Amino acid sequence: MATQPDINIVESTQLLKLVGKRVRNMRARRGMTRKMLAQHSAVSERYLAQLEQGCGNISIALLDRVAAALKTDAAELLRIHDHQTAEQILVSELLRELTAVDQKTALQMLYERFSLPATSQHRVALIGLRGAGKTTIGTMLAKQLRLPFVRLVGVIEEMARMSVSEIFSLSGQPGYRRLEEQALVETLKRHDRCVIEAGGSIVTEPRMLNMLLTTCFVVWLRARPEQYIERVTLQGDLRPMLDRDDSISDLRLILSEREPFYAKAHQTIDTADLTIEESLNAVTQGLPEDIKCTD
Repeated sequence: MATQPDINIVESTQLLKLVGKRVRNMRARRGMTRKMLAQHSAVSERYLAQLEQGCGNISIALLDRVAAALKTDAAELLRIHDHQTAEQILVSELLRELTAVDQKTALQMLYERFSLPATSQHRVALIGLRGAGKTTIGTMLAKQLRLPFVRLVGVIEEMARMSVSEIFSLSGQPGYRRLEEQALVETLKRHDRCVIEAGGSIVTEPRMLNMLLTTCFVVWLRARPEQYIERVTLQGDLRPMLDRDDSISDLRLILSEREPFYAKAHQTIDTADLTIEESLNAVTQGLPEDIKCTD
């Protein structure tokens, strides 16, 4: 007669799989490779692979290091329930003590109370993955509106006096994130009216996403994963083509994690089947009238 599996073993296995899935998804949302996570957490790539597959019985101490590298805490990775909305994640940065239901209500109340009305927002912020057309469309839009065009990555490099690759080499992702927030704050102080090109992963930082949504008219430029890769390759980066299938798979995962946050934008433009000119026109038509007024 077959024996039933021990219920404690079954529950432990389910928890391990849940923690592994949450680590994998959070890593993807932040745009981190497993190698980057290994470097920041001092946990081996092999062990992280086992953890993400749900078969690594990680210690609390190691899980705490992984959580710190992901800019969260071990309790978040160990949540029993596997569903948390974008609204809950964003508002938790502001009011961590509220219940999940109250967090969602509070976020809406905060936006309604403190966010600038769309008709009085004089800045435009373009968000989306690399290859979405932010630089090209942003440059053309700024010229059309006769506004300054600000690439946050350029401000970051100017502040650090080194390239992005050097920043990551010396300070890692946490160092880059600190500079990115400083660059955004400085840009908002310096320009009452401008077009901002934000980094693709800025939406993974609740503080910065809230900052954009309350000070800018935010436009999400989106495309299909294959198009992101093709456009990045045309820019001279051949790395995605070395293993196209894996690159597309990774992009799909990143998009699935970031889409709820990208979707908070005031306007979404799907550039998949549009020319640059058509995409620009779509963005322009959706802007508040006071932004389009250049007099």
